[in-house]
Parts: sequence; C-alpha cells; structure tokens
Amino acid sequence: MKGCMKKEQDAFDSKLVPILREGIDVVKMVLYAVLKPILAEKYSGMSDEDLHKLAGAAVNRLFGVQNMETSIMTFEKKNEATIDEVLQDMPADCDHLRIPLTDALRMQFLCDSHEGVNSESVLTNATSLHILIPEREVPLPGAFMSIARSFGVAYKILEPLPRQPKEANF
Repeated sequence: MKGCMKKEQDAFDSKLVPILREGIDVVKMVLYAVLKPILAEKYSGMSDEDLHKLAGAAVNRLFGVQNMETSIMTFEKKNEATIDEVLQDMPADCDHLRIPLTDALRMQFLCDSHEGVNSESVLTNATSLHILIPEREVPLPGAFMSIARSFGVAYKILEPLPRQPKEANF
C-alpha cells in the first residue's frame, strides 16, 4: 500500500512541477512587461535593445537565473551597477506585483527543492531587496496558478479562458 501511494505521489509531483514552473514564468513575463516602460523612462538614453537586456537581466537576477549567452553575460558585467539599481528600485516601482512575485519566488523554491536544488539564496536576496513579503503564507498550487493566470490575462500575456455557458435549471 505504501509503495503504491509513493508512485501516485511521484506521478502527481512530476505533473505538478512543470505546471507550477509555467505559472512562475508567467509572473516573470509580467514583471518584465512592467519593468520595460519604467526603465525606458528612467534610462531614456539607453537603446531599446539594451533596455530589453536590462529588464531581462533584472528579472533573471531576482529569480537566480544566469543567461549563459555571451552577449548577455557581457552586458550584465558591464551594467552590474545599473542592474543592482533596478533591483533596489523594484519594491517601489513594482509594488503592485509584490504578492505574485512573493508567491512565484516561493513556488520556484519549492519546485527547485523537489528537484534537489537549493535556491534558498534567491529567497534571501528577494527578502533583503524588500520584494518578498515574509509574512505572506505560501499559497496552495491552485491558488498560485489562479494568481499567475489572472496577472497573465491582465497584462495580455495569456488569453482569457473561454466562458462556459451556464446550464439551464429546469
């Protein structure tokens, strides 16, 4: 009986983690979409390509992702202080995203942990930047996906779900 439950749990987890990672990616895309116009205003002398790289670098750094593409790594090294500044300003610039960011960062930590990766430093960094809301409880997967979907739809990253016709009660 115990072995059967373990197999069911592994199957559940193997299906749930990729779905949660999709929700995390949606939140990252929303953050990028919000950051880009803010950065365009703050760094008006920067080319559109560099603004794209700056927004992407800030999102990646927040989530502990390293883009290994040479041009991106060169840009990040050259603009490290600017990326730090963007991250420092993020709580004020993106205050309305702190809840989905907190949830996405925590879900990423849980997914990473499930896969044997320790990403605690990402949570520590987000806390020190005042982006993570420490007193917020970790949402259940369904609640997280609902938040990710609603933000994705609101920022036109995802299409709204089609409305289901109401059943007639006779």
